[in-house]
Amino acid sequence: MAEDDDKSPEDQLRDMLRDLMSGQGGVDASSLAGAAGLPSDPTALAAMMAQFQAAMRNQEDGIDWKVSTDQATSIATAGTIVTAAADRASLEQAFHVASLWLADATSITELTAEPRLMSRAEWVRASMPVWTQLAEPVATSIADALTRVLEEQAPEEMQGMIAGASKLIRGLGGTMFAMQLGQVVGQLSTEVVSGGDVGIPLLDDNVAAVLPQNVRAFGEGLELADDQVQLYLAVRELAHARLFRHARWLRLHLISSITEFARGISVDTDRLEALAETFDPSNPEELRSALVDGSLIPPKSEAQLATLRRLETTLALVEGWVDVVTNAATVRLPNADAVAETVRRRRATGGPAESAFATLVGLELRPRRLREAAAMWLAVTEAVGPELRDSLWSHPDLMPTGEDVDDPTRLIAALEARSRGEEPVRDEMDDALDELLREADDDSAGEDTPRQDPPPHV
Repeated sequence: MAEDDDKSPEDQLRDMLRDLMSGQGGVDASSLAGAAGLPSDPTALAAMMAQFQAAMRNQEDGIDWKVSTDQATSIATAGTIVTAAADRASLEQAFHVASLWLADATSITELTAEPRLMSRAEWVRASMPVWTQLAEPVATSIADALTRVLEEQAPEEMQGMIAGASKLIRGLGGTMFAMQLGQVVGQLSTEVVSGGDVGIPLLDDNVAAVLPQNVRAFGEGLELADDQVQLYLAVRELAHARLFRHARWLRLHLISSITEFARGISVDTDRLEALAETFDPSNPEELRSALVDGSLIPPKSEAQLATLRRLETTLALVEGWVDVVTNAATVRLPNADAVAETVRRRRATGGPAESAFATLVGLELRPRRLREAAAMWLAVTEAVGPELRDSLWSHPDLMPTGEDVDDPTRLIAALEARSRGEEPVRDEMDDALDELLREADDDSAGEDTPRQDPPPHV
């Protein structure tokens, strides 16, 4: 007893957790693996224990996202098939033809970097920085809430121990969340066919990339020649990458919007307190379910709903534009409609990994307004052509709004007037912007020279 008294609260709690996870305190390691979303095989158990022990040793603030990368890479490399040289050559040729076809469908110039053929593990490593950036606000919120609830629920004699080891508890909570994210991204690595497949720009430098193993799996059962599927998917990926390279503001805008949305997510502490009161260490499945079913995240606030609507509109505009450009570029492809229909069905249903990400972060990746956005882009294309259509991506202020998606008549009229060289019709927004600029100029001038009254109207 005296020996324990000499230990710091953090050391005492660390010993307690070590005993719990080793089975001496009633936690079955395989049950804990299930709570972390891992299969209960010896390799997974050993990896899980190593990750939790690293979390207990970690003295730094924040979450060790290497746990996510390791977990996702383990899933990505399971059952990996080496891509045949013939498949790689065929995909490289598909990208070459796709680039030529896109020249007739969009005015946006081609990429400067060569498209990449990526393995599942390479996709995990390349995309994980964005996944962790999106997930970190929610993970931090959950870890902090877990610490707060434990401090409030712990018996009086353990209050000092919990308070002294709050960093350790946050680290363990963050590790559990990071392992869940790794499970989601690892599963996604077996489903995505390209860098832009989930709609958000996951790869740096807006590079175009496909995953040959997943492209082959995508084409199975379609009863189409492999080169038909490869060419269609290559056109889609190049269109997506070209757009984000051209509209350089767009990637930061999207990721910042998603991060802003995630920062607004709070944790339902009442639900967490109920879990703490009824938690059975020998059966942590309830904790895992709470992490992945979204029950810890309360309904969205009005501010979040407004952010979400803007985000969905932007995602729909991106995906709708890619659809329209891809359809125009693949008119020479005999079975383009069949592949496009498969893409639409797959996108509409999503997959288990996307559903898990939606509950982990509270965000649906698939825009619900995609069909309306595609119809708008098609109407704009038919009215003013690809060049004027694509000019709308030059600046965020030129982007179509949700109202334009609902009814593009006003947008098309303005673009047609611009094509004729006419000055656009001014609206209240233009007047308000001019007033703000005048006030800013007046304030700037007032710092150096006396303000002068404007000359009288003649």
